[in-house]
Amino acid sequence: MSPADHVARVPLSFLLPGAHARIDAIDDAIDATQREQLVAYGIAPNRPLVVLQQHPMSIVMVDEVELALEESVARHVWVKRR
Repeated sequence: MSPADHVARVPLSFLLPGAHARIDAIDDAIDATQREQLVAYGIAPNRPLVVLQQHPMSIVMVDEVELALEESVARHVWVKRR
C-alpha cells in the first residue's frame, strides 16, 4: 500500500487556511437541493480546493472561484488532504 492509501478523510471545517485538499463526499446531512447547489458551484467529489479562511466562514478556492460556506455546511463536506 502506498501512503496515499492511508489519507484520512476529514470535514472541510477542520482544515487550516492554506491547506490543499480534494473533495471526497458531501454528507447526506445536507439536503438534496443544497447538495445540488454546491455541486453547481464546484463543490463536488474529486475536485481540488484550497482553504483560504475558516472564520467566521469557510472560504475555499475551487477552479479559480472563491466560495464561502457556513460552518454548518463545511462540517458536512468531507475532504482528503493532498
